Amino acid sequence: MLEEIESFVGNLSRVLRASANTVKSYRGDLHDFRAFLLERGAALNPERTEVCVAAIDGDHIRGYLTNLMKRSTRATAQRHLASIKSFFRYREVTAGDPNPSRGLRSPRREKHLPSILRENEVTELIGDAPEQNDRAGFRDRAMAEALYSSGLRISELVALNWGDLDLEMGTLRVRHGKGNKERIVPIGEPAIEALQAWRKSMPLDRNAGGAIFTNLRGGRITTRSVEIIVGRLLARSGVQNRITPHGLRHSFATHLLDHGADLRSIQEMLGHASLTTTQRYTHVSVNRLKEVYSRAHPRA
Repeated sequence: MLEEIESFVGNLSRVLRASANTVKSYRGDLHDFRAFLLERGAALNPERTEVCVAAIDGDHIRGYLTNLMKRSTRATAQRHLASIKSFFRYREVTAGDPNPSRGLRSPRREKHLPSILRENEVTELIGDAPEQNDRAGFRDRAMAEALYSSGLRISELVALNWGDLDLEMGTLRVRHGKGNKERIVPIGEPAIEALQAWRKSMPLDRNAGGAIFTNLRGGRITTRSVEIIVGRLLARSGVQNRITPHGLRHSFATHLLDHGADLRSIQEMLGHASLTTTQRYTHVSVNRLKEVYSRAHPRA
């Protein structure tokens, strides 16, 4: 089996031009599958020294996936099955052998509801206006306001330029996804005020154009720096709910839904290609309604 795995990943690299990381991932998944079969003494050759690929059947693969889900996530099991299916499709084409993975379905992924802040927690996170000489404070506050006010992805936030902000219309032009697609999203007055305060605190040679959010040396800020800053704001605020910058995007969508916004409008503002992706926020809202009901109703 080792030789056949190397033949397969070699084809991935040479013919399909797969990246080094993809080749490494496929090789690792198939080696793990082989190790499982060897450990179980399954599908071995007559000398019982190596796995015989032609002897592998659907039950062997199902047994492997069952074992894998006991020690890993469903997402990992999905990836491993995809590697196995690709391997056997390659053998089916090149050697004409039957494909034992045909018809096997991937395990369904776990559904995780997004972590969000309550409205009062967002206020605590953003905090009071910073001191006049606190440039980092102005920037960090503007950053948190923009993330929550417009539901931006972290990559969209760091890509913003001052030319993307339309003060008259109260909108941001956001670039997202493959091909740098653009969408226009509203931005609230508190966020605009925070952005203007941050701009005034910047040196004159930096506030005329270019990146909205920079480090204190003037370079465009990185996504990692935004994550650190939001973590720092959380620690300072005392909010117990641990969220990432993406959690502010989730909070944006959930709070809009709580206050009567329709799903199609939220979908457009978030830049979701499918309404199905947006619909998960309905589950968050229902869960919160149930919490309120349980606390408030005398016979809940």
